[in-house]
Amino acid sequence: MRHGNLRTLNKQEEQKNLDRRQLHGFGYAQQLFRDMGGFSNFAISFSIISILTGAVTLYGYGLNAGGPLVMTLGWPLVTIFTLAVAAGLAQLASAFPTAGAMYHWSAILGGPGWGWFTAWFNFTGQFAILAGIAYGCAEFMTLLLGLEATYANKLMVYAAILFSQGILNHIGIRLVARLNDFSAWYHMMGGAILVIALFFLAPKQPAAFLLKADFTTMEFPYWWAFLLGLLQAQWTYTGYDASAHITEETVDPSRNAPWGLFNSVAVSAVFGYVLLLAVTLSIQDLPGAAGAKNPFIYIIETALGTTFGRAMLWMVTLAMWFCGLSSVTSNSRMIFAFARDGGMPASALWARISKKYRSPAPAIWLTIGVAFLIAIYSQAYSVIVSISTIGLYISYGIPILLGLLAQRHGKWTQRGPWHLGKWSMPNAVIALLWIAFITGLFVAPPNQLTGYTFAGLTVLLLIYYFVDVRHWFRGPRQMGTEEQLLAMEKKLEP
Repeated sequence: MRHGNLRTLNKQEEQKNLDRRQLHGFGYAQQLFRDMGGFSNFAISFSIISILTGAVTLYGYGLNAGGPLVMTLGWPLVTIFTLAVAAGLAQLASAFPTAGAMYHWSAILGGPGWGWFTAWFNFTGQFAILAGIAYGCAEFMTLLLGLEATYANKLMVYAAILFSQGILNHIGIRLVARLNDFSAWYHMMGGAILVIALFFLAPKQPAAFLLKADFTTMEFPYWWAFLLGLLQAQWTYTGYDASAHITEETVDPSRNAPWGLFNSVAVSAVFGYVLLLAVTLSIQDLPGAAGAKNPFIYIIETALGTTFGRAMLWMVTLAMWFCGLSSVTSNSRMIFAFARDGGMPASALWARISKKYRSPAPAIWLTIGVAFLIAIYSQAYSVIVSISTIGLYISYGIPILLGLLAQRHGKWTQRGPWHLGKWSMPNAVIALLWIAFITGLFVAPPNQLTGYTFAGLTVLLLIYYFVDVRHWFRGPRQMGTEEQLLAMEKKLEP
């Protein structure tokens, strides 16, 4: 038995050495702990997708947009196209397994300018997704703690949530990795418990209720309100690029990262759909639920009773906290990777690694600070989640587009073990058409602030790039020779 364990450890060390050499081939030192397996890589993306966060915090938005049909038809519709996007990203993660992810892929396939713009759109989405997750958690927690649902109280709870997630990521990176694993199981088991409770303890609507398509409180034609309601599902399916951002902490990333990325969407699709159907069939009073301060809380408490319902709601709120914890991890890695290449103002600061904790500490607290400011900028929750959705999907679309063009011209020759073969180009076209569709959809009324924000951001980025950045930014760069990379790694050893 000891010999078997020794052989396993030797294989793991051998694989880590191979991964280290692969990273050196991209010009980077192994600065972060590399001890995550395939499940841990999957777990962080599954936790950020978090069916107990996105599908829950925006449940009322979807319900008010198009009634039960948004849950019944909208979720699988969005799932199909999101899987195409995830597959396109997965094969890129397999070919180029670095923490820079979309930024790095775009720079390799299209040049430093494309990489720079991809990074900033990704930052916008990453900051906003953390704001959306943590603020949604704060809204639930404020009500469950019995506090008056004022903006000041929500902001206070929101700040406390962000601080707890920041401090854990700063000082307990190995604990965070374990919590991410636990979070994946917690989401699956928690979702299953809630579904079972609703199916067996709550009164049910007839199955035909799931097709109810004539209910909306939005002042739009039903077909348009239904399309707007797709934001509920699409925002839930964000953040799964985390599997790519933690490739430098993942063993055998060329295989584990793409599977983690794709499977996090596929597994969430099944669990999320069952959860949505169970909740929707448990609605006792549709107008009452839609008009409640928090429709999801109203539905659970009226279906399961105040005491047991509150217990289930606390379980959901903890899942939201786990979701935010994973989001901080993902975002800080992207900041670290981009700053490592000199792409940010004060890059030397944001690229620092805490020698004591081996975590990108400054990047972690930048993530926390910007997320807090975003919630102050926009008190409209649907605007926050629209910003995060569009920012992330634009950053997903750019490398997929560049990969498609590179394939057509025979310039993408470095393919990883996870790729789509002859289906790669058709899949890319489907993914890009969907990203273009949702980008236009989610800047339309009533989310005009999202459109104004992105228009303003794009103009500022264009001016900044052509006036200044293009003169000095050269994209991914070599940190040093092989000997220098090894010396950097030696300095970080305890």
